[in-house]
Amino acid sequence: MRESSPLNFSRALTMGGRLVLGGILIYAAYTKFFIPGMNPHPPVRIALALFATQIDSYQLLPPQAVNLLAHTLPYVELGLGLLLVIGWELRIVSAIATVLLLGFFGVVVRSYAKGLQINCGCFGPGETLGVKTLVRDGLFVAMAITLTIAAFRAHRGPHPWSRPLEIPKTDKVQ
Repeated sequence: MRESSPLNFSRALTMGGRLVLGGILIYAAYTKFFIPGMNPHPPVRIALALFATQIDSYQLLPPQAVNLLAHTLPYVELGLGLLLVIGWELRIVSAIATVLLLGFFGVVVRSYAKGLQINCGCFGPGETLGVKTLVRDGLFVAMAITLTIAAFRAHRGPHPWSRPLEIPKTDKVQ
């Protein structure tokens, strides 16, 4: 395919990355609102209270901040995920998602290094913090960074459907 083709490899990779990363964030929000594996699902306020206990187990924030984070983070994840899926303002949204995932990764690494035997809280209750969590979250961060770089690089070039620029001819006779 030509470089300016709307379906070149870079664009396909960017689209796949934003769909996957957006889907991951949407699923992460879903698991905080509706606890998977529990039938019937508890009300959202109870699910968020359970998420607050998972946040508190990291021993980083005072109780008011834990409550605020537990009640806002799932909405932020859902919003970022939806914006990634639709591709709106990809540079900004992917950069915010990267910063968010880097923050999560830093907290998980710190807690693992301290030897805390806690639930991750990434995708609902029941996942113990371990090497698998570190590797998975590290891959998410790498995907987010790659997507952000690709979004910024794509913005620098011409739109893939635009016509090539025509250089005006000069009719100078010397």
